[in-house]
Amino acid sequence: MGNINNLYKGIEVKLFVIFPARNESKTIGQCIETAKKSKYEPEVLVVDGFSSDTTKKEATNAGAIVIDQSEGVYPGKGRALKDGIKEAMRRGADYILFLDADIVNLTPGWVNQLAEPVIEKEYDMSRGYYRRAEYDGAVTKLVAKPLAWVFFPEIAHFEQPLSGEICATTKLFKSLLDSKDWPDGWGIDIWLLVEAAMRDYQIVEVYLGTKIHTSRQEYLADVVRLTKMAEQVSLTTFKEAIKYKRVDNVKRVQL
Repeated sequence: MGNINNLYKGIEVKLFVIFPARNESKTIGQCIETAKKSKYEPEVLVVDGFSSDTTKKEATNAGAIVIDQSEGVYPGKGRALKDGIKEAMRRGADYILFLDADIVNLTPGWVNQLAEPVIEKEYDMSRGYYRRAEYDGAVTKLVAKPLAWVFFPEIAHFEQPLSGEICATTKLFKSLLDSKDWPDGWGIDIWLLVEAAMRDYQIVEVYLGTKIHTSRQEYLADVVRLTKMAEQVSLTTFKEAIKYKRVDNVKRVQL
């Protein structure tokens, strides 16, 4: 039944773990079963992005709540996150934690480590970071971090500005839901970080060790597959720079 009876300092807390997923039938079942073993006894929700494989069946069999992404957009990660947040809020979530659905080495400890700062130490958001392989994280290293240094030095110290492993209070997510510039695609990760930072929420990064995920093998075979992600991350950052009047920061960059 999830963590309906899970108490912290005598107060009932309800954590939702959400997996945005599209064609992740090989990993989603194990990911769900692992997340459920967290000490916070979370409810698990899968937002399916119109998978053509058996992702929905595997997720249901593993005991997750499964909903369909509200619109058939691709890339649609941002849309999936918004749909997941709305559904979790409808079900009474106090805290919401996102995990990628293609993680091979996920442990219950990841859920615990991400949730602890938000539930027990009163941070508003926690974000996972990892030990990356030499050729992993190309968009992070070549796009997200350099642009953060220029436009948003407040977040430049974060190791993984595009982390898919995030936990935050429902209050934080609720404050962002009505934003007209909420990205539907790959820009959502950097957008959430910038918006949380600019609104003075307390954010902490949590070291999760090594992350092994299936999508990395696809990108290693052909880095051009990351083109759309790089485009959306860079354009989202530029739009945020315009919004927060940071465009003139480029004048300070020595070329």
